[in-house]
Amino acid sequence: MSNPRPFRFGLMASSAKDQAGWTGIARKAEDLGYATLLMPDHIPGQLAPIPALAVAAGATTNLRLGTLVVANDFRHPAMLAKEAATLDVLSDGRFELGVGAGWMNEDYTMTGIPHDRPGIRIERMIEAVSVLRGFWGDEAFSFDGEHYTIDGLDGAPKPVQQGGPPIVMGGGGKRMLSTAARLADIVGINPNVHEGTIGADAIASMTAEATDEKIGWVKAAAGDRFDDIEISILKFVAIVTDDREGTAGGVGGGMGLTPEQVLSSPHTLVGSTGQIVEELQAQRERWNGSYVTVQADAIDAFAPIVAELAGT
Repeated sequence: MSNPRPFRFGLMASSAKDQAGWTGIARKAEDLGYATLLMPDHIPGQLAPIPALAVAAGATTNLRLGTLVVANDFRHPAMLAKEAATLDVLSDGRFELGVGAGWMNEDYTMTGIPHDRPGIRIERMIEAVSVLRGFWGDEAFSFDGEHYTIDGLDGAPKPVQQGGPPIVMGGGGKRMLSTAARLADIVGINPNVHEGTIGADAIASMTAEATDEKIGWVKAAAGDRFDDIEISILKFVAIVTDDREGTAGGVGGGMGLTPEQVLSSPHTLVGSTGQIVEELQAQRERWNGSYVTVQADAIDAFAPIVAELAGT
């Protein structure tokens, strides 16, 4: 890469016991230099993302807020567009909206929400993105799709960010990543969760070689707009340690990966601060991965890496 995007770092968090605990996470992320507080969207075991991010927005000044990602099947896109625009207004333009087709089996079986085949869910999500963009536009819009119909809706409020919050889309399969490459502002490179769970297939798709293929799909689908896309890579494991090989062996043993696969995967970071800094720089060179997100349990240990690389 001749002119790489500067690094920015996200923190993935989803729960707290009370308001003080949640706002404490948000303020700490901001103080430590993380760019964004990001939330997943699942039915069990977490706070609801939109209200939780609104509370985080009120507790911070510069921290961006985002979803990674909302499941399109859970909300009508016109209502999601309104909620996103409202959060963008109330955060002074700090919101980014990650939207996905929905994937986790448990979300569907627990609630009885119909779990259509992936192709239908993706088609519905594609239509939803058109509704989101239309709602955020300057004028009333109509949309007549297979899944959604909009008739002369002039969305309100209008978001602060021109054109609306940046849209994040990600995936691990060819169709989802190709769709993201055509429609999204930020593309997340993820494991392939077509099974509806983080199982053997998903873990096998976390390797460096699988990621090379995924980036190839994104480049092919994006064409000339590839340089305008920010590439986001979520880290499921981030362990700062001086025992790189031994720790990688332990992590790999629990995932069915060799230590070498753990150390080369873009979704696992193991090593000293210096080793991880070098690894992230190499990942940006190889995969354009400048937007790095770690789990909440790594907030403190990862902070020196954020301090060294953010904005560079």
